[in-house]
Amino acid sequence: MTVTVNGRPHETEAASLQDLLEELGFAGRKVATALNGDFVRASLRGETVLNDGDAVEVVVPMQGG
Repeated sequence: MTVTVNGRPHETEAASLQDLLEELGFAGRKVATALNGDFVRASLRGETVLNDGDAVEVVVPMQGG
């Protein structure tokens, strides 16, 4: 299926948002996520099912100024 990740199309077989984050290399990192514009808590990512055409936003906190 194709999902949009941070504005770019991405082909995936991930069933859940957590699976997608692992696929993208974010496993174990502190990130904020949204699915189709709605914030998804870290504790709910494993049960958040992805569908073809979904829009996912992943935000990584950065330090600096």
